[in-house]
Amino acid sequence: MLVQLILSDLYRYCGNTKFSSLLKNYFFNRGFNFSVWMRLAASNSIIAKFAYPIFYYKKKKYGIDIHCSTKIGYGLYIGHGGPLVVNPTTIIGNNVNLSQYTTIGANGGAQAAIIGDNVYIGPNVCIIDNVHIGNNATIGAGSVVTKDIPENATAVGNYAKVIHYNNAGTSVNRRWPIQN
Repeated sequence: MLVQLILSDLYRYCGNTKFSSLLKNYFFNRGFNFSVWMRLAASNSIIAKFAYPIFYYKKKKYGIDIHCSTKIGYGLYIGHGGPLVVNPTTIIGNNVNLSQYTTIGANGGAQAAIIGDNVYIGPNVCIIDNVHIGNNATIGAGSVVTKDIPENATAVGNYAKVIHYNNAGTSVNRRWPIQN
């Protein structure tokens, strides 16, 4: 499963899972490099004990504050290598794009957002508290999400409002196929 998670993240970045692509993206792509160490630190194996200090260093270096206990599905894509802040209680589905300067938080220790599959979250988005973002949704740049966003919706603004249901989720490229 660990290898599948890392390969799914790689596929989102370059569209293949070749070893040469793994090396290239590991060394030259901050988002993918961070994802590798996060996946290793989150694993339930002896590897996690050795990976966590490196993961912690990468968190500080890249400004990506995603805790390794955060539940994240296959195919995470971190656009432009961060910076990001994601509450540890957030649940992120499969094939999700997180753009730079995104914050997903919760007030007063409450449960944070639950994000569905194939969701694109644009730059400078703030998602607050226990909201549900449906599958194939698109959240436009600079939006502040305080209420649930339904499936296949595009939402924008402060406070985010659904503007249409046409072509939502099309910004999520190179989707990792999910086997049930």
